[in-house]
Amino acid sequence: MTTRTAASAAAEAVRTAGEEGVPCMVMRGGTSKGLYFLAEDLPADRTARDALLLRLMGSPDTRQIDGLGGAHPLTSKVAVVSARPGGGVDYLFLQVSVDEATVSDRQNCGNILAGVGPFAIERGLVPAQEGTTSVLIHMLNTGSEALATVSTPGRKVTYAGDAAIAGVPGTASPVVLDYRGTAGSSCGALFPTGNRRDEFAGVEVTCVDNGMPVVVVDAAALGVTGTESPAELEADARLCAAVEAVRLEAGAAMGLGDVTDATVPKVCLVSPARSGGTFGTRCFIPKRVHEAIGVFAGASAAVAWAVPGTVIAELAGDHGSDGIRVEHPTGHTDLVVSVEVDRETAGQDEPADGPPHQSPAPRVLVTGSVRTARKLMDGLAFA
Repeated sequence: MTTRTAASAAAEAVRTAGEEGVPCMVMRGGTSKGLYFLAEDLPADRTARDALLLRLMGSPDTRQIDGLGGAHPLTSKVAVVSARPGGGVDYLFLQVSVDEATVSDRQNCGNILAGVGPFAIERGLVPAQEGTTSVLIHMLNTGSEALATVSTPGRKVTYAGDAAIAGVPGTASPVVLDYRGTAGSSCGALFPTGNRRDEFAGVEVTCVDNGMPVVVVDAAALGVTGTESPAELEADARLCAAVEAVRLEAGAAMGLGDVTDATVPKVCLVSPARSGGTFGTRCFIPKRVHEAIGVFAGASAAVAWAVPGTVIAELAGDHGSDGIRVEHPTGHTDLVVSVEVDRETAGQDEPADGPPHQSPAPRVLVTGSVRTARKLMDGLAFA
């Protein structure tokens, strides 16, 4: 499509949505909030689709005052869902920038994922069963899958329940997520650089991809404790510059190319747990600091913790347990992560003479979590 034709299609999509509206459901998924659409209700042309989403969100504008966005990356997200031939659904996650006219599909989002199962059932893509309904979700951003189990008493989605997750007031019905094929889903390998430790911009890091490309850094290596609030970290110009320098070098080494304008990799500062968890986190996403932590970012950091020889492996915690509690600014996220790894040789120095260690590469066996979701609004959104 030529530039002129693409621009015309974008203008027409915005004009039509401005006059007629576009079917849209607003949902909280995990600790994020976003707009959920059926793929058939959005323009097939990417330029037109992105122009429409920017208009609906009210971007670019730091307040998103003229749209549905919440003036923060965590509340400026989109899920595009469609029926998948053979069963289940396809899910495309889009991050809509708040203050820039960009829409990115270079990452996944495990929080918005929590709402995809309920949305698919509500829209009739998957028939509701009595008690609970399982929805197989194919994540187009990474090619991985998740099986979501949704509460459907009386064959209707219920959002009321007793499950609580940190960072969300009150309780709601649990959405159990069993992730599949997350290891290396964005970068092609669980440890994309081929190493468990690297040094970028003078800082020792571990680069890992278990559903989200993440650069794990010991907070102390950057001169902070890892207990600071997101606002304090964002106000530290020296720290932010150091984090970005690490991110740019690591992104290239992870096979992501020039990540200057990309939303991945994330940089996760880790520290010893303070509240009974496994370890603490402060996650740059990438310019702002997450008020909690993304599910897949947490899952990636958890794998780094579980594998000997990484910058986080010796922080604290019981490595004999698959249950991992990731602490973050507003509480914690509980994950189940099981990694098969040879602990006898992993992380050891190579012998001075003789062949190098031939320990097998770590293999992720299980990645799972319990999240919640809530339908906030269902109707027409106008551009």
